[in-house]
Amino acid sequence: MKNPIQFTPIPAVRTAATRYQAVKFLNSVNELVQLPPDIGREVAVAGRSNAGKSSALNLLTNQRQLARVSKTPGRTQLINFFLVEPERYLVDLPGYGYAQVPDAIRRHWQKLLEQYLRERVALRGLLLLMDIRHPLTALDRQMLDGCAYRQLPTHILLTKADKLSRGAALTALQQVQQPLKTDYPQASAQLFSATARLGVDEAHARLDEWLGFVATVSDTVR
Repeated sequence: MKNPIQFTPIPAVRTAATRYQAVKFLNSVNELVQLPPDIGREVAVAGRSNAGKSSALNLLTNQRQLARVSKTPGRTQLINFFLVEPERYLVDLPGYGYAQVPDAIRRHWQKLLEQYLRERVALRGLLLLMDIRHPLTALDRQMLDGCAYRQLPTHILLTKADKLSRGAALTALQQVQQPLKTDYPQASAQLFSATARLGVDEAHARLDEWLGFVATVSDTVR
């Protein structure tokens, strides 16, 4: 007697769009001792105050209120962890640069950011947001210097690209990519606009790589 035909369900492959749409807020920390266990994989999101971090996070996760959007620079004052999947996180860092906060708090942010970026083992990459009209400021280069010292992969989102014409935006991208080749070889850059929904797929691909959802070249040769 033949065995009855048995159908084994094949799990659906989650696309980046659905994967990041399921992201949810985990917790906020103000001290290193409050950080979750240093295991798994994390991707941090950083940038000058008012560079558009909250808008970018909301677009990448297709959620309107995941990160609070404000026109007031320096609104993000804590390290915010968002759970993608178990042991995989997106981490929203406080904006650096101008912020209407006391000097003591600003110095605390700086120390907290430096220690997190330097010591966090789970950190696999940094999304660095820059306003396309004002890229590679002294503070941006300071952040890139720190990432280069640690050899931390960095991907720049040139935000608000819709504010420029297509030609001007591409020129700005080339002007950023050129110094990256010589000064920061671990860094790459792309155009991005939350308003025009530009650059989402490319940014998702980088997140997938760093969070381990796709095999990298180094993974396949092991």
